[in-house]
Amino acid sequence: KLVELYRAITVGASAFLNAEYKLCALFVAVVSVGITLLISWATKDPATGEWAWTSGLISALSFFVGAVTSMVSGFIGMRVAVFSNARCTVGACAPAPHGWTHSFNTAFRAGGVMGFSLTGVALLSLYALILGLRPLFGSEQTDLMHLFECIAGFGLGGSSIAMFGRVGGGIYTKAADVGADLAGKVVENLPEDDPHNPGTIADNVGDNVGDVAGMGSDLFGSFGEASCAALLVGASSPMIVAAGWGALMFPLALSGVGILVCMATSFVATDLMPVRDEKGIESALKMQLLVSTLLMTPCVYALAVTLLPAATCGMCVGGFVVGGVCSSPLKAFFCVGFGLWGGCVIGFVTEYYTSFSYTPVQEVANACRTGAATNVIYGLALGYKSAIVPVFVVAFIVFGAHSLAGFYGISLAALGMLATLATCLSIDVYGPVCDNAGGIAEMCELHPSVREKTDALDAAGNTTAAIGKGFAIGSACLVGLALFGAFVTRLSAEGGITTVDLLDPITFAGLLVGAMLPYWFSAMTMKSVGMAANAMVIEIKRQFDANPNLLIPNHPDRPDYDTCIKISTDASLQEMIAPGALVMLSPVLCGVCFGTRCVTGLLAGGIASGIQMAISSSNTGGAWDNAKKYISKGAMDELIGQLEPETVDGTGKVQTKKSQIFKAAVTGDTVGDPLKDTSGPALNILMKLMAIISVVFAELF
Repeated sequence: KLVELYRAITVGASAFLNAEYKLCALFVAVVSVGITLLISWATKDPATGEWAWTSGLISALSFFVGAVTSMVSGFIGMRVAVFSNARCTVGACAPAPHGWTHSFNTAFRAGGVMGFSLTGVALLSLYALILGLRPLFGSEQTDLMHLFECIAGFGLGGSSIAMFGRVGGGIYTKAADVGADLAGKVVENLPEDDPHNPGTIADNVGDNVGDVAGMGSDLFGSFGEASCAALLVGASSPMIVAAGWGALMFPLALSGVGILVCMATSFVATDLMPVRDEKGIESALKMQLLVSTLLMTPCVYALAVTLLPAATCGMCVGGFVVGGVCSSPLKAFFCVGFGLWGGCVIGFVTEYYTSFSYTPVQEVANACRTGAATNVIYGLALGYKSAIVPVFVVAFIVFGAHSLAGFYGISLAALGMLATLATCLSIDVYGPVCDNAGGIAEMCELHPSVREKTDALDAAGNTTAAIGKGFAIGSACLVGLALFGAFVTRLSAEGGITTVDLLDPITFAGLLVGAMLPYWFSAMTMKSVGMAANAMVIEIKRQFDANPNLLIPNHPDRPDYDTCIKISTDASLQEMIAPGALVMLSPVLCGVCFGTRCVTGLLAGGIASGIQMAISSSNTGGAWDNAKKYISKGAMDELIGQLEPETVDGTGKVQTKKSQIFKAAVTGDTVGDPLKDTSGPALNILMKLMAIISVVFAELF
């Protein structure tokens, strides 16, 4: 039965990804032609009017390589996740402590395969692209600037696919999850992942296509865009160019060393401090984040003093000038360090607000005593409050890094936050693997001790997933600002604007529209989840009515899983187009119709508004999810027994999942699902994609 379920999840995930990537392939082909034509026309020779076909074709090639690499990264993540879920279940069948160690290591190593594959493939493809295109350009500064302007298409390709992966995967997973919860758990009182619920396989498939493939594409896009921004801004400094190829490639060297550091760190969780009980899970995962950050710090310093120039000129002593700011290898080290440690802080703050080990989530759980309404109120308040510290951290990073090295410093800070990307992906992908493992254990009706292990692993996975989302949002904000700097650098190089005046009416108008876009985008994605979930509920109810045996415990009849998978697949593929078009067309229409000053306002508004909304949405949903798990693990049984005596069975045990308190928690979790897994994470792409589109099409504007 376990192998049968494993195959069903694998087939469902592959079918969705194949269908999505067919649409993406069509999109890539059409947009590649558009990029070629628009950029060739925009960069034509003003004297002869001859189109610059070389620039257009190279930008389109970079876009194509970035898109294909992003698709490969998402596919690798999805395959390794579905490969590992059943094996994690089997590992949990072993008696303690071996069951804990084996199941944890299986899920964590699955995340490691994803993390190292993505970072390795991303770095390899970007550097190979640069080396392949370099002979087509000269060695002068203007030639190198032109090279990296064309390379910016790589980041655009990565983020375009990430948009579809995040939005499409998010709609898929939450349509299945919300539909299965409403029709199964809330209405019919079925346990979570009950095999009689027609939506369970679609729900398990969704964990892989949304949380794994979507997250992989998202962070691949962040890496590609941050690297492109740092390379472009770095090439604007004559002193960095004069120092040689090593100084120019400093941003990529950071990512390369980060892979080696994360590789060394991975052995801490699996071999040096293996998990032997429930208490060791969260500490092992948090230790990964802390150790990788500690080990990376001296490596960054060594790279900075080795590769970056320490020249002396009229403006700068012992350093280099970039964007009119005097900097140095030591200042560059601090910029990277700000991002590196800032990401760590954001991760731990996110954990505090989303783990049921701490007061905020416990308060949300206690609010369920008086119903779903107070649970929702407390959860929303928690989400808004959780944005305070991360935003202050990002503000400090931006101010500090810009003071030390201008926009180059901000792009280095973004790369610093992404330096431990392999570790962050390892602990992020771990969560969906454990979630699937628990679902398989439930559907196979394995011993309750197996489900206890997978539930504990999954609860920690919810927290690490929230940490991963917080990390992704923080890095997305910095990447967006770095690309904003690259956009201004391109404009100033062409004799355009060098500063942004917010009091300029056209800029301020763009600012207001940009701040509105995250709300418009979130409304579209959340409504899409609602519509798809509604179709799922109707189908599940139809199957329950058609075959009442599905509601009889331990009955051998099984529902039609494939129809529910098809509903989620069709809905997600249809509904992902409009939000994607909104994000991609906004900067293009704004730039073509109103010019570059309006685009600068649009980007500033989108970034400032997007980070607040993304953090609060993600953390609200994570808190509601873990509040439900806090109640389901029996933490409030004594209180439930007092308030709802009817839930106490003949043996004196409280039937937690039959209580009104638990049902209130399920309602909050259901409301939070599209916030934490669809709208919130997808706002990362909005911040980055609008900015990279502006960089690529700056000449056109």
